[in-house]
Amino acid sequence: MRALLRQRRTMVRAGLAAAAALSLAGAVFVPAGPVAADTDPPSGTPATVSADPLPTAQVNGVVWSMATVGNTVYATGSFTKARPAGVAEGGAGEVARSNIMAFDLTTGKLSTTFVHTLDGQGLRIIASPDGSRVYVGGDFTQVDGKPHGHLAAFDTTTGALIDSFAPNVHNRVRAIAATDSTVYVGGNFFNVNGSGRTRLAAVKASDGSNVGTWRPTADDDEVYALALYGDRVLVGGKFQKLNGETHVGIAAVSANNGGTLPWSSRPIPTKLDSKHFSYVTDLRVDDGIVYAGADGEGLHWYDGRFAAKADTGDLVWLDNCYGATYGVYPVANEVYSVSHAHDCTSLGAFPDTSPQTNHRALSETKAATGTDRGAPGTNSNYSRQPVPSLLHWFPKLAIGSFTQQYQAAWAVTGNGGYVAMGGEFPKVNGKAQAGLVRFAVKADAPNKVGPETADLKAPTASLRSGGIRVSWKTTWDMDNATLKYQVLRDGGTTPIATLEKSASFWNPATLTYTDTSAPKGAHTYKIRAVDPNGNAATSAASNSVRR
Repeated sequence: MRALLRQRRTMVRAGLAAAAALSLAGAVFVPAGPVAADTDPPSGTPATVSADPLPTAQVNGVVWSMATVGNTVYATGSFTKARPAGVAEGGAGEVARSNIMAFDLTTGKLSTTFVHTLDGQGLRIIASPDGSRVYVGGDFTQVDGKPHGHLAAFDTTTGALIDSFAPNVHNRVRAIAATDSTVYVGGNFFNVNGSGRTRLAAVKASDGSNVGTWRPTADDDEVYALALYGDRVLVGGKFQKLNGETHVGIAAVSANNGGTLPWSSRPIPTKLDSKHFSYVTDLRVDDGIVYAGADGEGLHWYDGRFAAKADTGDLVWLDNCYGATYGVYPVANEVYSVSHAHDCTSLGAFPDTSPQTNHRALSETKAATGTDRGAPGTNSNYSRQPVPSLLHWFPKLAIGSFTQQYQAAWAVTGNGGYVAMGGEFPKVNGKAQAGLVRFAVKADAPNKVGPETADLKAPTASLRSGGIRVSWKTTWDMDNATLKYQVLRDGGTTPIATLEKSASFWNPATLTYTDTSAPKGAHTYKIRAVDPNGNAATSAASNSVRR
């Protein structure tokens, strides 16, 4: 253990030394301070979607990736069946769906017109810029019994497989980005349509034939994510070298000829060995900024999210929450992500616990709001860099066992009014909901998630010279930071006092009230916590105090 700690300290010092030479010219700051965004936030703070899970079609396996076109979500992964919300596996309405399906984002209902079969799992699905197509890549070699080597396209208007687009990628496709004329792919392949390619390739959208002039190379490891910005293709993954040059985890290449383009920041630390490294899992470009998720393997290797200017790579912010991030979805003024976050000290939020507690769906600000409050990660190139604020949105996704990785959500998407998540979770907020779930903005949500009853303990009552003092700890609510606390005397339902307080689950506050009007005799007290939507939780009664 001592040797491991000495090794870690050495790596951290090396990372900090490298940080001195890095520029944060791309950083965007807003005044630092507490941010308690939720469905009913303070003025000027972005509102999140509600934490109410909406009824959504379910799957019997895992969803790895999703894409939204209009009100339709296309999902791919490893599953054989889909069923309506509220139906147990094998129950009424369950139908065959082989590794790809679609559902309505506004109703949650399974599509009956988009029905296809992949003979292997799908790993990435994306929409074309005009939304007329979705492209899917993965481990499959056939679609609907027809040869489609690891990459296929579907018409979103008719739902049909596009037979004319049939490139033959010889191995796994994990990443896809597209223009109207060109489809860029990445993964762990070395041949496309009979021509050599090293984990990156481009094919024509018209017929799937190779774009011969685009031949960048991810030299030493897999590509996991691609994104487009103007004439730049942003490449993320496990690689340490791209086009024969050192580029750790992320780089930019020309969309025209594949040549390396400038990228100024170094968010992914350099790999130590096969068990200690970080890599990019997802990339999304929104309004000129690329948002990324990362997975770190080993003690305190980078696991969080970062934002950078898509045209230069200048770092905007980097959050160092620990607990691997699998997918990101930027929208409006928030960034939603799925992970198994367990330590967000970086953001001045929840610390690590023992036993470990994971929070598998998060939202944070798009803008930087301050500087990192935690120690830098192992081999990090940054310390005290800009960070966003964690927003108050904490739905509970149960872990699944289908992949034997014991995670919950792996993918996140949406359309502005809704956020959808896919993965292998069996429950959301304690209710059965397998593999897929939706959340809506407050106007379209039932808004029934209320204060946590389990964390609202019985208050303590004590006699004071001026009356009876009632003391209690605050509870919390999944999507509302500020709650009202009503003091109830002797089993009554009409409050004798109301206090308002904003608090989090990791930093509860102690509130007190002195009852000066209690008549002579013995008294007990309860606390009723009420959120802005009127949902309430009531504590057990306090000890009895005689006045």
